[in-house]
Amino acid sequence: MILFRFFSNLLKDDRGGQAVLLILFLMTILVPVLNLWVPADHPLHMPTYLVTLMGKYLTYALLAVSVDLVWGYLGILSLGHGAFFALGGYAMGMYLMRQIGDRGVYGNPDLPDFMVFLNWKELPWFWQGFDMSWFAFMMVALAPGLLAFVFGWLAFRSRVTGVYLSIITQALTYALMLAFFRNEMGFGGNNGLTDFKEILGFNLQADSTRIGLFIASAIALAVGYLACRYIVLSKLGRIVVAIRDEESRARFLGYKVERYKVWIFTFSAILAGIAGALYVPQVGIINPGEFSPLNSIELVIWVAIGGRATLYGAVVGAILVNYAKTVFTGAMPDSWLFALGALFVLVTLYLPQGLAGIMRHFRKAEAS
Repeated sequence: MILFRFFSNLLKDDRGGQAVLLILFLMTILVPVLNLWVPADHPLHMPTYLVTLMGKYLTYALLAVSVDLVWGYLGILSLGHGAFFALGGYAMGMYLMRQIGDRGVYGNPDLPDFMVFLNWKELPWFWQGFDMSWFAFMMVALAPGLLAFVFGWLAFRSRVTGVYLSIITQALTYALMLAFFRNEMGFGGNNGLTDFKEILGFNLQADSTRIGLFIASAIALAVGYLACRYIVLSKLGRIVVAIRDEESRARFLGYKVERYKVWIFTFSAILAGIAGALYVPQVGIINPGEFSPLNSIELVIWVAIGGRATLYGAVVGAILVNYAKTVFTGAMPDSWLFALGALFVLVTLYLPQGLAGIMRHFRKAEAS
């Protein structure tokens, strides 16, 4: 009863969030049934590749929620959140590589295939511990969180704001992309990490494992959404919004603005890292391309299209844009990016509140 009241208060006046969570709940029930129990020749059967695709969309949605938290409520336009997503993905990829053992091409029980190919003699120190799931899962949150904390502390303490901060975040992810491309870094270079076999002892190619990853992605998105919703409704959230709207006034009133910024930025990075960790076993690869600044710019477009400072708008925007990307990259691969850019410009000019703004308009029209 107490828990029900808590969630009821948390989602009060959040019809969009209620709809998102209800759809997630129904999906976690229907998708396993349609994939595992409906016969393959039945028209309602859901193929495994579609389950994987939907799971990938859910990880993108969680990533978009993390961007909306810092951009929509804190006012920080981060163009480097793809870096945190990729770091979480690499932490998971390192764990999955260690699980291959002697089943690799070269049969080395300790070294991944790319290290054997490059004549590495021993496992680097930063790969130690990734054969243990608890350590790897801890690093999924710790690696992006620590980077965000150090970066945020230095940037916010120096009072870097606005477009300058956006440029620095983009430079951060670009620098990491260049570093991870180098073979001597020990992360697989240009090819990255791939050829995964199992996770937690379960075969990654099995339909049941794919369903498990899909459900884990849905749960992570729901928990991440609720956590962000709790933050924005709390006293902390009200202070954060005040900082977004009038940072100098909040500072004058005695609030330690830098601390609030660092806390939200770090929490957002951890959410992005978790999204990356769930993304990797579903797509089967992680490479330096995930650090690309273009990816981080796309995240902002998802949030802008869905509706900034709504959380549920970020979920809707991420899923719709990526679904459109899946469809149109096959139909018009050479011009899809131009279409995406045009869509962003049109939304910015004519729908500044995104799709969520349209829904608000219809609700007001119904009420009147």
